[in-house]
Amino acid sequence: MAGRGRVRGSRVPGRGVLLVSLAGLVLVGCGGRPTADTATAEVQRVLDRRAAAVLRHDARAYATTGTRAGWAGVEAVPLAAWSYEVKAVRRDGDSATADAELSYRIQGYDRAPVTVGRTLRLTRDAAGRWAVASEKPAKKAGEQLWDQGVVTVVRGEHSLVLGAGQPVARLRSFARLADDAVPAVSAAWGTDWAGRVVVLVPKSLDGMAGLLGSPASSYRGIAAVTTGETGGRAGGGDPAPADRVVVNPEAYAMLGSVGRQVVLTHETTHVATRAHTDAATPLWLSEGYADWVGYRDTGRTPRQVAPELRSAVTGDRVPAGLPTDADFGFSGDPARLARAYEGGWLACRMIAERWGEVKLDAFYRAVGAHQERAGAVEGALKGVLGLSLERFTANWRAYLRSQLG
Repeated sequence: MAGRGRVRGSRVPGRGVLLVSLAGLVLVGCGGRPTADTATAEVQRVLDRRAAAVLRHDARAYATTGTRAGWAGVEAVPLAAWSYEVKAVRRDGDSATADAELSYRIQGYDRAPVTVGRTLRLTRDAAGRWAVASEKPAKKAGEQLWDQGVVTVVRGEHSLVLGAGQPVARLRSFARLADDAVPAVSAAWGTDWAGRVVVLVPKSLDGMAGLLGSPASSYRGIAAVTTGETGGRAGGGDPAPADRVVVNPEAYAMLGSVGRQVVLTHETTHVATRAHTDAATPLWLSEGYADWVGYRDTGRTPRQVAPELRSAVTGDRVPAGLPTDADFGFSGDPARLARAYEGGWLACRMIAERWGEVKLDAFYRAVGAHQERAGAVEGALKGVLGLSLERFTANWRAYLRSQLG
């Protein structure tokens, strides 16, 4: 489940919503007649040479495989792996379109590769040699940061910040925030995670939307989104997601210093909890827990953090139940969305206060261990906290009244 930091006027946000996965992209073939296996093999060899040049940071070898477009973007990215797998080739005379999967890993950060769909146009010269004329995201696939221009890299103690169209000084500020977020998350969650985070900072909201493969309107006012696969594991059972925190620089600029830190800590929490978050985990728990960690050391009170829910409680409109996943959707009702986040945060805060932080972490892990939604929360409540969902909900509603009334 991805996290999103929400901007609401000058109030301090720290929100998360939905999971955006970089895997499972759709590869769509272009028109043209099917090619013989020999052409597919020839194109694969060209892309193998191109990938090898990227890994060696060899601009001259890269140029021998076709256009240099894209080289300046990816040149500075510290890569541990980069490879193409051709899925289909369609020829039209001396030109061709290839559908391929690009797999890559960032050195020191990714335990498993990011795999994305790419569409490449190629041309063939008089000697019969193929060369890349262009490369772009496959239809319905998100862009990569280097598709948006030259990538600037800033290394932090616990972070790697990649920016496009951003000054170095601003990227360094994100590295400082991420470096503070990582130990804060470990202090709350524990150290059984990578303890590092990759932050992508595009030039604009449109750039953020391009990376996520969605319309910009979906992320207006969203300060950051975490991408990755929930419950991801690499062969030996180690957590395997290649998470990215993707920043909306326009929304982020509206936040104060506390809000910026809350958002980065919230998103880093999603990275840390990824291997224990799956289909069994309701959004009120994954987003509420991330907010709980984000606000944990800020000293902010429920009345400061949960103004929308406070308005409902003081108006004698206490929610009948915990927020549903639907409450976290973009329904056009920002107050409903705010109440969902605030309600999830207060549920986690209540557990931490009444049963202790260790129990809160155990509850989160127990829900994820169930692997399917039905009975997950009920079983974890009974096994970890010793009460039913009905009783927990009643306690939560009373807690809302006591904290916000």
